[in-house]
Amino acid sequence: MRTILGLALVTAAACGGEITNDSGGDNDSPGPDACVGLECEVAKCTGAGQIPTTITGTVFAPNGTLPLYGVDVFVPRDALPPIPDGVTCGACQDLPGSPIVATKTDTNGNFILENVPAGVDLPLVMSIGKWRREVTIPAVTECTSTPVSPTMTNLPRNKAQGSIPKIAVTTGDADSLECLFLKMGIDPAEITTSAGAGRVNLYHGDGGDRFASGGGSFSEATPFWSSSTNLLQYDIVVLSCEGEQGSDTKPQAALEALQDYADAGGRVFASHWHNIWIGGNFDEGGNVGIPSWEAVANWGNTNNPPDPTTATIDQSANPKGAAFAEWMVNVGGSTTLGEIPITEGRITAQSVNAGAERWVYLTEQNGGGEEGVQNFQFTTPIENPADQRCGKVVFSDMHVSGDPGGNGDYPNYCINPTTLSPQEKALIFMMFDIASCVSVVGKQ
Repeated sequence: MRTILGLALVTAAACGGEITNDSGGDNDSPGPDACVGLECEVAKCTGAGQIPTTITGTVFAPNGTLPLYGVDVFVPRDALPPIPDGVTCGACQDLPGSPIVATKTDTNGNFILENVPAGVDLPLVMSIGKWRREVTIPAVTECTSTPVSPTMTNLPRNKAQGSIPKIAVTTGDADSLECLFLKMGIDPAEITTSAGAGRVNLYHGDGGDRFASGGGSFSEATPFWSSSTNLLQYDIVVLSCEGEQGSDTKPQAALEALQDYADAGGRVFASHWHNIWIGGNFDEGGNVGIPSWEAVANWGNTNNPPDPTTATIDQSANPKGAAFAEWMVNVGGSTTLGEIPITEGRITAQSVNAGAERWVYLTEQNGGGEEGVQNFQFTTPIENPADQRCGKVVFSDMHVSGDPGGNGDYPNYCINPTTLSPQEKALIFMMFDIASCVSVVGKQ
């Protein structure tokens, strides 16, 4: 036995393997079942009344207050590889670092890891997609439960705290998704123009076009989204509603570039009139769009629903629907399970077809006599079998906050920058879900 903090810890042989020392061979190595490194510091808690060595905690959004569902939490045995910038296939794979123990956060954002190594300076990793933070727990006592301080368990606010996906956001006259990143707790210094070093870069769509206080003008969106080379630098591309489809700023080259981006593993979040990328130019005539994407939904611009109104979370067809509904109640976004109060909802997607997951929808009663889908998601390349897809596309028919056309420059036009509405909480859930790996239902 060896001791750390006065605790008896299991040796390699006690872990189930044997240490061999064959003087006649060229290599001295552990047996196939021997423990390695931190694995050898997992105590056997078999005494009367003992519990496994455990750590517990809650993972939050970068703001440190909003708990997150579905975040991987693990203790790595090995050093973690760096996370590369730019698009890679997002299919689910094994966690990095040869985890000793691993779990996912529940609908309260909580995690419990049992049979962790005891001792000092225990590494703990929290990750979802390319969001990743690694912290060091000062001391873990064997055969007890150790809570991890909430100050250590928010996802990164800035590069100093860990990895943040590279995100591009285009502004819009009718929505301001760029404000959502401030609200979720991203350090303002990480939100810059494309020429800056921030992890979130703003581009000028038909909306706000510069930072306040001389922070610089945003590059134009049309050249940005018309080039696969530009898009592929980013892990996530977020398109704020511009108040119209704007077909003149979305040429065929842009449609093809965005499809190539998503097919390669990119993530797209498109708000309201950015339905043109998916469903085509149905509002202004013609049939411009990405042909293989059009069939995921049934489209048509109808009357706006009452404002405010109550939308419904799909808990049956959507594999994450039940968890989403529970999470919304737990974070105060819903007072009734499965319902979300929303404002500025719209109806351009009436229903979804095979290949798409419906997240939030309006019934005829709540939609003012119209049915409509408020949020849905599909994976890409859509023509591939489900287990051979890499990217995600999310469409949202409900707006967020802000008034980029009327209240100055960013971030001055962001409304209630520290308060999250129910639908903003719902959209943050989807922002982190879009970053997660592409899984096949029933597999992970």
